[in-house]
Amino acid sequence: MRAYVAGRLATAVLVILGVSVVSFFLTFLTGDPAEIMLPPGATAAQIEQFRARVGLRRSPARAVLALPEASGARRLRRSRCGTASQSLPLIVARLPATLQLTVTAMLLAIVLAVPLGVLAATHRGGPIDFLAMGVALVGQSVPNFWLAIMMILLFAVSWGLLPTSGRGGVAHVVMPAAAIAINLMALLTRLVRSTMIEMLSEDYVRTARAKGLRELFVTSRHALPNALIPLVTVVGLQFGYILGGAVVIETIFTWPGVGLFTIQAILNRDYPVVQAAVFILATAVVLINLTVDLLYVWLDPRIRLT
Repeated sequence: MRAYVAGRLATAVLVILGVSVVSFFLTFLTGDPAEIMLPPGATAAQIEQFRARVGLRRSPARAVLALPEASGARRLRRSRCGTASQSLPLIVARLPATLQLTVTAMLLAIVLAVPLGVLAATHRGGPIDFLAMGVALVGQSVPNFWLAIMMILLFAVSWGLLPTSGRGGVAHVVMPAAAIAINLMALLTRLVRSTMIEMLSEDYVRTARAKGLRELFVTSRHALPNALIPLVTVVGLQFGYILGGAVVIETIFTWPGVGLFTIQAILNRDYPVVQAAVFILATAVVLINLTVDLLYVWLDPRIRLT
C-alpha cells in the first residue's frame, strides 16, 4: 500500500508540473507576457527593458524548457514562481466557496441518482423505469449554462423565490448547485441502473432470495454495495468536470469562487493569478483521483493495491 501511494504521489507531482508547463506555454498565445506582468501605464521602453531582463526575447519553448543558454528564461521562471506564489493566497481564499458549491452539487446528484437508479433497476421495463430514464435523458441533454439562465428567469425573476446571484445563506446555493448537479445526476442514474441490473442477476443474489430474505434486504445489503464501486469511479472522474462546470456556473450566478476569479483574471490578462488557479485546480483533481483509488479497498476487500 505504501509503495502504491508513493508511486501515485510521484506521478501526481509530474502531472501537476506538466499542467503548469502547458498552461505557461499557452499564455504566450494570449499576448506578450511582459505587457501582462507590468502595470498598465508602463512605457514601451520599460516593457522592452523588462522583456530583455527576464529573457522574454527568446521563444516560448526555450522559456518553458529553460535551456542552458537561456539564462534570462531561468530568471523568468524564478520571478514567475514568486508572483504565482503571491497569488496563491488569493485563490485559496476563494476555494471554500468553490468547494461548497461543488460538494453540494455532488452530494445532491448522488442522493437523487442512487434511489432513482435502484428503483429503475428493480422495476425494469415498468413505468418507474421509463420515468427515471426519461428524467436522465433530459438531464444529460440540457446544457448547465442554459439551465442556470432558465432557473434565474423562473425562480428569481418571475417567482421571486430565490436570489439571483451572490453567496450567502442556503437559498443562494440552491440554484447554482442544482444547475451543476442535474447533468451529473442523470449520468449516475443511468450508471446505477445498469450496474444494479447486472448485480441483481448474479448467483449470490439468487442464493439470498432462495434463503427467503426480503427483497429490500437483498437489494440494499447484497446488490447495492457491489454497484457502488463503478459509481465511486465515475464520481471521482467527474470531479474535474464539476470544477469545469463550476467556472461557468460561478460566472452566471456571480458566485465568489475560484472559477469566477479565474475568469476575471483571464479577461484582465492577469498572468500570475491564472497560473496559480491552474495549479490549485490540477492539484485538486489529481488528489481526488488518488482518493478514489484508495476507496476501492474499503468498498471491496477483494481489491488489492499493488
